[in-house]
Amino acid sequence: MANTSARMLRLLSLLQTHRYWPGTELSEQLAVSARTLRRDVDRLRELGYPVDATRGVAGGYQLRAGAALPPLLLDDEEAVAIAVGLRNAAGGAVAGIGETSVRALTKVTQVLPPRLRRRVDALQTYTVPAVFGGGPTVEAQDLTVIAQACRDDERLRFDYRTRDGEQATRQVEPHRLVSLGRRWYLVAWDVERHDWRTFRVDRLAGATTTGARFRPRELPADDAATYVRDRLTSIPTRYRVVVDVQAPAATVQRAVWDWGTVEALDESSSRLTMNVDALDWPAFVLGTVGADFSIVEPPELRDHLRQLGERFIEST
Repeated sequence: MANTSARMLRLLSLLQTHRYWPGTELSEQLAVSARTLRRDVDRLRELGYPVDATRGVAGGYQLRAGAALPPLLLDDEEAVAIAVGLRNAAGGAVAGIGETSVRALTKVTQVLPPRLRRRVDALQTYTVPAVFGGGPTVEAQDLTVIAQACRDDERLRFDYRTRDGEQATRQVEPHRLVSLGRRWYLVAWDVERHDWRTFRVDRLAGATTTGARFRPRELPADDAATYVRDRLTSIPTRYRVVVDVQAPAATVQRAVWDWGTVEALDESSSRLTMNVDALDWPAFVLGTVGADFSIVEPPELRDHLRQLGERFIEST
């Protein structure tokens, strides 16, 4: 990179994506010599970015939290507001940007001074978010710890409650966090079970890094999101719901999110398919769409909707 300013911005971006960068790898990424890399790191320090360095053959660089914010054109109040906003978005307060918010929150938390971290934690502790739709909430701190472990290829330990209510301590090699519907899932290699697993983040607690690094394994799927979807569809459910809706496929898909599949029948109608344990969620989706529909299966859905309708009529 001939442009020094562009190279330094690239260097800063790389330092924010890993807890620790070996010097040789960082030089290769920037296509510069070790001497040029040292000069660029010195320039970042002069600008207020706290970069630690270790010497020797295995030496490298690490961006740490400093006594003051780097010059990001943010004052303390703005920095706190950004961190709190990212935590809320990461927890599901804003649909569609959860994963992006976790990545941004990980970077902000890494350089946030301790005095500002305490303010962010206090604001988060003493405010109660209202999550539309009753989706499960997760701790932003857990999301941040998990995201950092995925980024740094570091083993995680946490307490986990299974679908059957059993409690166990798990140790995993984290791969990716996936936001699907209104839930967060961790895709990871289970060290004790020697296999890939998905974990619902709202069912885990006390996520901590162990300090043990690992070599990433190849995921048996095209991507983490596909892997989670495949695992969820393989879980036995009580009802298979099929409904023909007099609304465009895009309209129905927005209502059901990733919790069902929608097939266009024509420009103004579509077929909704869901696999669920309870019929309340399909009823909610159909009510949200607000269009005429006909039930293909199961017959229990007709009875469920009839009971709901009678209850609403009696209450008016």
